[in-house]
Amino acid sequence: MGKDSIKCIASNKKARHDYFIEQTYEAGISLAGTEVKSLRMGKCSLKESYIREEKGELFIYGMNISPYEKGNIFNKDPLRVRKLLMHRYEINKILGSVSVKGYTIVPLQVYFKGSLVKVELGLAKGKKLYDKREDIAKRDMKREAERAMKVSVGRS
Repeated sequence: MGKDSIKCIASNKKARHDYFIEQTYEAGISLAGTEVKSLRMGKCSLKESYIREEKGELFIYGMNISPYEKGNIFNKDPLRVRKLLMHRYEINKILGSVSVKGYTIVPLQVYFKGSLVKVELGLAKGKKLYDKREDIAKRDMKREAERAMKVSVGRS
């Protein structure tokens, strides 16, 4: 396993459905030892998670890391608030966009980059209902086209 090998642990599929992702950022995350062991086993969920700014720092809320089974008293609360580790200039850039243009920050995925746990953040703008319907219609048309191609290839 190389230094830059990436292994996805959890991804937030709903975020790409509910938001237009304008830009993505990579952040480290402050974790306890048993949480890292639990992540290595793939026990993580981003479903209800969101990111907030407090005193110029970014924190992730609602990220569920299940307790490590072989853990002990050092196991932490699965839903505790965790600090995101980023350079100051990146945080300022993100917060500037959020305050001015009406963007929000959503976690897109959690992954291992080498031996480090990283979180991919997206600078996102909310989709309206008609945008979501449009995406669903495009996906259905693409699926129908692929199905038709598969049928025509199978007959010849």
